[in-house]
Amino acid sequence: MTDDKRLAGQGSFFGRRKGKALRPHQTDLFETLLPRLRVDPAQPCDLAGLFPRPLDGYVLEIGFGGGEHLVREATAHPRLGFVGVEPFVNGMAKMLAAIEGQEIDNVRLHTEDAGLLLPWFPDASLDIVYLLYPDPWPKTRHHKRRFVSDETVRAFARMLKPGAEFRFATDIDHYAAWTLERLMRSPDFTFAARSSADWKTPWPNWQSTRYEAKALREGRTPCYLTFRRN
Repeated sequence: MTDDKRLAGQGSFFGRRKGKALRPHQTDLFETLLPRLRVDPAQPCDLAGLFPRPLDGYVLEIGFGGGEHLVREATAHPRLGFVGVEPFVNGMAKMLAAIEGQEIDNVRLHTEDAGLLLPWFPDASLDIVYLLYPDPWPKTRHHKRRFVSDETVRAFARMLKPGAEFRFATDIDHYAAWTLERLMRSPDFTFAARSSADWKTPWPNWQSTRYEAKALREGRTPCYLTFRRN
């Protein structure tokens, strides 16, 4: 059984939009820095034109949380352009502060549902798509809100270059099984793991997140799944 749904317009894939009140400088960054970095899916896609210098490839991170992983990847790979998606206002505020403080010039940002952005990317335009610790929506009646679905898998296949990777991390066993089922029934992807060590070990130079640290403290084991575009 498949679980197709529209990429946008059928409920959000995330929960709350805002937590504690922003500090004055964070509010200022939303008004001054974010407009220069914001990706607008209503405009034609020009990935190269988003960035101030030529780059060798492009990466999408969906739901970057506090931005720890995105900051680490962007600074470690200055020849790649990163598009980060995060609807949670406080997470976006942390990301903006990091971009300002570290003078990062290879990150662009989307503040709305990622489902609105996926159709914007050209075919075979991305080198990696990250989906790290998405909301598992554990109740059965909410499973339709999980970001991984047959339709999003087809979207990833369209966006990724041949040989490119979809990288997924979760600490929820059922969501790992859910994702494996949908990716492995896709003719467009190959599961890259050869042994259990491959999904128990994070990717090279992995930057852990606050959410992952919490999961480990609470006794949940992270799972790192890699799927290669055929």
